[in-house]
Amino acid sequence: MRLLLSAALLLLSSSASAESVLADIKVHETRLDNGMKVIVKEDHRAPIMVSQVWYKVGASYEPDGITGISHVLEHMMFKGTQSHAPGEFSRIIAANGGTENAFTGRDYTAYFQTMSSDRLAISLELEADRMRNLTLPAEEFAKEVEVVKEERRLRTEDKPTGQTYEQFAALAYRSLPYANPVIGWMNDLDNMQVEDLADWYRLWYAPNNAILVVVGDVVPEEVFRLARQYFGPLKQEPVPVLKPLREPPQKGEIRSLVRIPANEPYLVMGYKTPVVTTAEKDWEPYALEMLVAILDGGNSARFSKNLVRGSEVALSASAEYNAFTRLPGMLMLDGTPAKGRSIAELEGALREEIARLRTDLVAEEELDRVRTQVIASKVFELDSVFYQAMEIGMLETIGLDWRLLDQYVEKLKQVTPEQVRAVAQRYLQDDNLTVTQLDPQPMENGKQVRRSAGGRHGG
Repeated sequence: MRLLLSAALLLLSSSASAESVLADIKVHETRLDNGMKVIVKEDHRAPIMVSQVWYKVGASYEPDGITGISHVLEHMMFKGTQSHAPGEFSRIIAANGGTENAFTGRDYTAYFQTMSSDRLAISLELEADRMRNLTLPAEEFAKEVEVVKEERRLRTEDKPTGQTYEQFAALAYRSLPYANPVIGWMNDLDNMQVEDLADWYRLWYAPNNAILVVVGDVVPEEVFRLARQYFGPLKQEPVPVLKPLREPPQKGEIRSLVRIPANEPYLVMGYKTPVVTTAEKDWEPYALEMLVAILDGGNSARFSKNLVRGSEVALSASAEYNAFTRLPGMLMLDGTPAKGRSIAELEGALREEIARLRTDLVAEEELDRVRTQVIASKVFELDSVFYQAMEIGMLETIGLDWRLLDQYVEKLKQVTPEQVRAVAQRYLQDDNLTVTQLDPQPMENGKQVRRSAGGRHGG
């Protein structure tokens, strides 16, 4: 793997080579008469394909009282239609040598199958059936909502870092629905009814609110023919038009403390930032992506070099930013202090790294190295037909064009040290910061005590 990565980095040291690798895509698209968009990307390296159906609905669409409903409906999409009994969808896919699953995010819900490319018709027939013909049996809902509640317990209420992040997000976002967890608040899950799912399904699961993405060893014209055959007869439905949402300006640092049983302290920091869909200057999100890579782009990045190995103040430290979301988000920092070091020391060290970016220009050599690593990572991602489809689907569901993928490398190549400093100065300010600290309490027999789920910030 190290030899392969070295070869990739040598390849990508030539910007022309990088562009040729990423630009060699053959994407075709059409729109059915009922409004459903179909996008096909040819990749003939292996006789397989991935088929994904994306719905423009996720946790950020959910009003108070029914948070988590998109995720629960995702579970119920496997529980039977008028033509197929519960579980039959998965059995048919497996019998044809395929794998399938689904996922719910803040901005979308997606369903996918990976199969031999000559089985595409099976995938599309099944997906078209459950797009409009779910039966939503009450007994299946009663079982599945309990499964989701147990997922919430395992991922959040029994996980100190999960509880800490949940409180952080609920505090940081004043207006945006990103304050709510994708899995939902436990009170909403406790009070959810199967009729709520039926309404949500009818509202959003329509062909004119969906995108079919197929990537692999396929012929576009044949994919379009099959899409028209199976999805074409489905009727359009009126889909709600959403009002634009924005966060009000933050006017001072916000801090909170989470006191729960845990083994070690933990720190989350977040600065509100624009994304591609909301940025005033189109280069800013790409400069923020480069900034994050400078801080946390591998063993040679600043966090690892200065905080983990250098001062040894951090056991771990990371940075995260996503330029491609429907609504504005945050540039996140988090970490755990090293043994014998305090959470205050860790926070101070993270702030020092941010302050350096606000005052000092990143050296061209460092920026070029980081840029090469980011582009190399993008090239390796393109080896996966699944990830190729993911990129297309994510962009399209948040209102962007898949052709933005063509511009990605060029946008990163254009980022300058001055732009990195400019976004740090503009957005990474204390008045734009939310901080949540986990103050670990004693564990009972070495294990966290499970508490009854309840309020907005968990147990």
